[in-house]
Amino acid sequence: MTEPACTLDWILEQLVSQDIVEQDKAQMISTLVSASDRKFVHPLEILANRQWNNKSLPDQVLTLDVMTDWLAEQAGLARYHFDPLKMDVAACTSIMSYAYASRFNILVVKVTPAAVEIAVADPFNLEWKNEIERIVKRPITTVLANPQQLKSYLVEFYSVSKAMDGAGSMSSGQLPGNIQNLEQLIELGKSGKVDAEDQHIVSIVDWLMQYAFSQRASDIHIEPRREYGKVRFRIDGVMHQVYEIPSTITPAVVSRIKIMGRLDVAEKRKPQDGRIKTLSPNGQEIELRLSSMPTAFGEKLVLRIFDPEVLVKNFAALGLEKTESDIWNGMISRPFGIILVTGPTGSGKTTTLYTSLKQLARPEVNVCTIEDPIELVEPSFNQMQVQHNIGLDFATGVKTLLRQDPDIIMVGEIRDHETAEMAVQAALTGHLVLSTLHTNDAPAAIARLIEIGVPAYLINATLIGVVAQRLVRKLCPHCKHDADLDPLDWQALIKPWTTSPPDKISHSDGCLECRQTGFIGRIGIYEMMPITDTLKREITDNFDLVKFRKAAIRQGMKPLNLAGAQKVARGLTTIEEVLKVAPPRYDI
Repeated sequence: MTEPACTLDWILEQLVSQDIVEQDKAQMISTLVSASDRKFVHPLEILANRQWNNKSLPDQVLTLDVMTDWLAEQAGLARYHFDPLKMDVAACTSIMSYAYASRFNILVVKVTPAAVEIAVADPFNLEWKNEIERIVKRPITTVLANPQQLKSYLVEFYSVSKAMDGAGSMSSGQLPGNIQNLEQLIELGKSGKVDAEDQHIVSIVDWLMQYAFSQRASDIHIEPRREYGKVRFRIDGVMHQVYEIPSTITPAVVSRIKIMGRLDVAEKRKPQDGRIKTLSPNGQEIELRLSSMPTAFGEKLVLRIFDPEVLVKNFAALGLEKTESDIWNGMISRPFGIILVTGPTGSGKTTTLYTSLKQLARPEVNVCTIEDPIELVEPSFNQMQVQHNIGLDFATGVKTLLRQDPDIIMVGEIRDHETAEMAVQAALTGHLVLSTLHTNDAPAAIARLIEIGVPAYLINATLIGVVAQRLVRKLCPHCKHDADLDPLDWQALIKPWTTSPPDKISHSDGCLECRQTGFIGRIGIYEMMPITDTLKREITDNFDLVKFRKAAIRQGMKPLNLAGAQKVARGLTTIEEVLKVAPPRYDI
């Protein structure tokens, strides 16, 4: 029995016989489609563009994904969903040439010592299979992929692979496919002197950035090793291995990025900081903060990607509950005093401050900031960057800002006595000061201020409140479902508080939307501590942190564990996620 041909007419015949498409629609499209489209456009794409409804299931639209699932079932193949983060691009593109892969519209998606897995768009055209099996000397398994995605990844993967090869051999020439799409992503930095060989490096860097934007990465890490350079992305707070760049190319990639960030390319011994402004594939302006660090095998780079949506988020989008939002609005509405946001690096402090400042920056208000570095450029603020090489530190910056007739001052971080002293002076002279501090929880901020030399009476006179925060991953809305709660797990999270456990909590098993992780995005949990008159009596030169913490909880402060428990009860995250980031529960 001969295999059916994956033609438009065969597919229409099957769809009609299975009562999925009406006979008259099938006849109409068979007549209208040109010979050119039949030759160059996959039949599933032709049908999906019609957006027909399934005759037997009227609520189901025959999208390209639905049609691909259907064809996989007809052919008896597994359906393949692309996840670039789980693919070894170098290994996949080494099996066959771009010309051969594009000729048959196939793409190697997995290579192991035991087998090679190849994604196809036409499940019945396997004339290439025996030849590839002879070459790789391993069995070939075929899977069916969305033809549109296969075509896109085919060009993208072979483009970057060719760029790697070209950079490694310092050869010139055009990359296969429409490489111009990759090169158009980044304009900044291309005005530097680059010869023909550097074009491959430009393409590699452009691809890495496009890749990071599309994968929702918050950070790009380029880490030199003895044999290769490791590229990793941080997505939703978790690191993912992305690519291994040959060690001969890694220094050139690092230098290219340093040029874009206007760093000193010749200086490889000292850490440097810079900024890159570029466009995402959809045209959004995106800022990246660049940091270099010398290591045993060369310079390590980290690019922090700042989400342009940060400045348009409201407090609810950040994760503040209604009561927490009311407390925070009450704090930032005060005419003068100091408000501190505490937490470790990457806990969302900057996002909280920028969102608050954006709300406060009305035309009649002068908002000034001193930052190290400026993380997001916002036209409604007057932003100044710390420059240690000319003696402009936080303390000097605050002193300068006080002469600029400010209403609100944001100090990037209080690190030492001089900065704390200037922040206190600003608050005492009628300014609202917002800043960050690195402590584990809100009460510990008082101990930290006393430790760096701020007298207790000045803390009482100026401090409005402290907010400690963390970020937890949000459950994927596409695959989360109700699950039974183990009372012991709940007790471990909120003990010794007596909040009743919910009847059910949410859990997710993972799906295509979340790459089988069960999570998409992150949300904040907050420990709000307004400084009440009762708490002020506890702030003395003989400060007792344990006693103060108990007093703060009695005054209504919800510790991070309890704030996280509320998110768990609402089905936004899991107990395990909260326990990862919240400090140990306290005995009170």
